[in-house]
Amino acid sequence: MLSTKVLKYSGITELERVCASLIKTNAKRDSFFMNQFISACSSFSRIDYAVLAFTHMENPNVFVYNAMIRGFVQYGYPIHALELYMNMLRDKVLPTSYTFSSLIKACISLSSLGFGEAVHGHIWKNGFNAHVFVQTALINFYSNFRRIRESKKVFDEMPEKDAFALTTMISAHIRAGDMNCARILFEEMPERNIATWNTMIDGYARLGNVESAELLFTQMPTRDIISWTTMITCYSQNKKFREALAVFQEMTMNGINPDEVTMSTIISACAHLGALDLGKEIHHFVMQQGFDIDVYIGSALIDMYAKCGSLDTSLLVFYKLRDKNLFCWNSIIEGLAVHGYAEEALLMFSRMEEDKIKPNGVTFISVLSACTHAGLVEEGRRRFLSMTNKYSITPEVEHYGCLVDLLSKAGLLEDALELIKGMKFKPNSVIWGALLGGCKIYRNLKIAQVAVNELIEIEPNNSGYYNLLVNMYAEVHRWGEVAKIRATMKELGVEKRCPGSSWIEMERRVHQFAASDKSHPASDEIYLLLAELDGQLKLAGYVPELGSI
Repeated sequence: MLSTKVLKYSGITELERVCASLIKTNAKRDSFFMNQFISACSSFSRIDYAVLAFTHMENPNVFVYNAMIRGFVQYGYPIHALELYMNMLRDKVLPTSYTFSSLIKACISLSSLGFGEAVHGHIWKNGFNAHVFVQTALINFYSNFRRIRESKKVFDEMPEKDAFALTTMISAHIRAGDMNCARILFEEMPERNIATWNTMIDGYARLGNVESAELLFTQMPTRDIISWTTMITCYSQNKKFREALAVFQEMTMNGINPDEVTMSTIISACAHLGALDLGKEIHHFVMQQGFDIDVYIGSALIDMYAKCGSLDTSLLVFYKLRDKNLFCWNSIIEGLAVHGYAEEALLMFSRMEEDKIKPNGVTFISVLSACTHAGLVEEGRRRFLSMTNKYSITPEVEHYGCLVDLLSKAGLLEDALELIKGMKFKPNSVIWGALLGGCKIYRNLKIAQVAVNELIEIEPNNSGYYNLLVNMYAEVHRWGEVAKIRATMKELGVEKRCPGSSWIEMERRVHQFAASDKSHPASDEIYLLLAELDGQLKLAGYVPELGSI
């Protein structure tokens, strides 16, 4: 029978034959067959065949309409879905719950609150205001527009609520940033499924509440791939990269096979830690497990190898990728820029333009950084202007920071100060810090004092800016000013509270060190070796710079 035969076809050619056959025969009158054919077309991403078959059907029933509406929504034609619904009403075909669930998705795709509210009216008019599946879709719809009050009203009016409805409402609270209400609803649930636990963990992760996310993760009765990946992502988003690697290792030991999302996240963790050997192992694992090196894993690998100092491998991964999206281009441009290959980074940007890939704000941060590394002042200015003039990208504080850094390092301190004064928003500590860095290079105490005054207002407890100014005055032997600044620091209680830290990878383990830290188990041996090296430096005639803090 044709209706079962269509489900067995495994190629586009067969689908074309079936389409031609049904148009020629009376099969186009069979609603059951048409419903399955349209669904098969959606599976093969051939919505055009579905439309062709649908237009030849004389009296499509609601199931055929539903299949066609769902196909339009699935493949990014939400307006067509809504128009087809209007045709359906004109043909006096009554909608079902499946009709409305697809229409609500169409309204979300269109980001149209007005259309969604109109669909809500039709839901009420057709008696689906108590249907749990439809009402759950409405809760999700309103939460997408941050209309938590409307979401809660729909939820409260539901006569019955299943686990999916409860989870959707919890997600709505989380989207609105209200973890308290989400937690209350979570605690009240008679039965919690894995999706609910994952939603809560993700909510805490987004707010940076790692402790609560950890606690829920440890309390979960069972975990799926999403649970593990959510926890790994939680650690990565909150810069706890070693913890992310530990969870990944625990996950694989528990026999859970990671997916592409897990792998791209864990590769990024290696990138931030500079763990090249571990990153290589994970790359090998990706190849061994037969993962497709798509744009997500690919961009993560490009970034990881570049950040770990292996630029050649980064380029090799980039050129081997079949498809390259904006993330891949951004990763390689940034890698080249960071390693000082400014001309190559700019050339790569030109190639990206030739490939018709539109840059974003992140791209221009790398481009401007490349110009800074090479001291290409006019090129940097031109690229900065092209953001707005050519690509309609509004420069943000990071872009101004790059340009200020470029001008400051080139000695154009007055130009940099004028640029800061002309900004439409308040400059942050990074921008003033970049200007101060240029003042240090060119010993411009006048502008340095302006920058420090602004920085003290923004970060009054940061000792670094005071110390930099102290060093500058010490270099020109203005000891009176040095004494005055140190007295001010003492009076305000400003001191270095957060020492810098660094990582080193040895035998697949990442070791972290901070200044004056003795928490490492081998700290005695480390400090003994440092003392020996210090002695050898002194014997070799090394003298510390005057005024260094």
